Amino acid sequence: MHDIKAIRENPATFDVGMARRGRGAESPRLLELDETRRRLVTEIQGKQERRNAASKEIGKAMATKDLELAERLKAEVAALKDEMAAIEAEERTVTTELDLHLATLPNLPLDEVPDGKDEHDNVEIRQVGEKPRMNFKPKEHFEIGEALGMMDFEAAAKMSGSRFVVLKGSLARMERALAQFMLDLHTDMHGYTEVSPPLLVRDEALFGTNQLPKFAEDLFFTDPRPADWYERIEATVKTAIADVWPDSFDESDESPSSGSIGDHVVNSLRQDAMWQVADFQFGPSSEIGWQPKRLGLIPTAEVSLTNLVRGETLEEKSLPMRMTAGTHCFRSEAGSAGRDTRGMIRQHQFFKVELVSITTPEQSIEEHERMTKCAEAVLERLELPFRTVVLCTGDMGFGAQKTHDIEVWLPGQGKYREISSISVCGDFQARRMKAKYRTAGISKSALGLGLDRADELEKLDAQPGITGVGKLLQQTRFVHTLNGSGVAVGRALIAVIENYQNDDGSITVPEVLRPYMGGLERI
Repeated sequence: MHDIKAIRENPATFDVGMARRGRGAESPRLLELDETRRRLVTEIQGKQERRNAASKEIGKAMATKDLELAERLKAEVAALKDEMAAIEAEERTVTTELDLHLATLPNLPLDEVPDGKDEHDNVEIRQVGEKPRMNFKPKEHFEIGEALGMMDFEAAAKMSGSRFVVLKGSLARMERALAQFMLDLHTDMHGYTEVSPPLLVRDEALFGTNQLPKFAEDLFFTDPRPADWYERIEATVKTAIADVWPDSFDESDESPSSGSIGDHVVNSLRQDAMWQVADFQFGPSSEIGWQPKRLGLIPTAEVSLTNLVRGETLEEKSLPMRMTAGTHCFRSEAGSAGRDTRGMIRQHQFFKVELVSITTPEQSIEEHERMTKCAEAVLERLELPFRTVVLCTGDMGFGAQKTHDIEVWLPGQGKYREISSISVCGDFQARRMKAKYRTAGISKSALGLGLDRADELEKLDAQPGITGVGKLLQQTRFVHTLNGSGVAVGRALIAVIENYQNDDGSITVPEVLRPYMGGLERI
């Protein structure tokens, strides 16, 4: 979410950033909406002030028994109330349009991010590890897994359709081992706190991490409506309509007559589009006594972890806050039809270990580099060859200011494939979530008292004549958020299978995983 004040102060810079993202000049329309909104707010305030003054004048007129003046003032107050209601409705409409426009614009790239159109313009930072030398033609992971009888796509398709898999035996155990290894590494060695978060979240949480409204088609949602949902809705609506328009329904079959008011209302309630209202909530008549609200399956634990600070004001001393979680994730892959249709590369359900950091603005760039190293450490310990690239503006995610992709080598495909994306988002998500922190630092020259830190604010307040000044020196600012895979477990499994395959179709278990596999050395 962008700061309209910053756009107002420097629209040219904003438009340059949008141009780097492949968009046209956005500031003119935003500023037009902002100006209209502020004008309407000013009008409301002016009319409210006059209404308050007129109300007081009514009291004075009544006290002096000037009934004629009192009645004129009452009429004026009533007119002002109606005028305010109309302006407030217009202001809400304009504000909604402005907020929606801001919410659908991508984050601005940092200056050091390379310009480009797609993945071909990404810039390699480093390559780590040697690609395995095999004296046989390497197979892809699904060929190996199916031959072992431990990877079953057909059974999964019977239950769930395409882009699902059933893992069995040692491969199922290796998936679990990889996740546990990663979580142990990040918690024991990298200082992350493990979290077990919800997999189902409200729309507000998905909005906070910018999955909504732009990427709704990539998400899976529950349907909280009971089996008799439509029947209950129709019964309630029919009763209400019949009270006002008795002839709205055909009495012979109690169904809406063609083109009638009842037909229109009932059918409109059947449209799924009704669920896409501005505040992400659709509530039926209170007479039903039940108000459904959909939940979305998380596409990444970034959603759950980042939203832990939603609406919070943290203390600066608690930052950076580092969290990790190993969860199943769910994506519809709406935009990837025909891509990676074989194997486990692109699944509707997959397991991933996520890293999330909450920082101050001053910490975020350094934290981005640190988080990248934490994800790389997973592949280094698994002895998997990889490369790290910085994404260009055209390949970068919607909410990112800068992104590092870590790509693991897959011998079966003969190419590097993404296994982790590490992004710094600045305050883009924090503004959507209203996540802030209270500053703890003050300058040494503050009031000439020679204080270095705000942890000495008590000393400052204790000095004669300046009680409370310490609190005045504190500020609240939006946090910065970062997220990344540490790493995608399914793709790590693919990488292990392909890089550790043997010519007899077996898989050597990486040494670092053997303690998690009961000492097993070969599958």
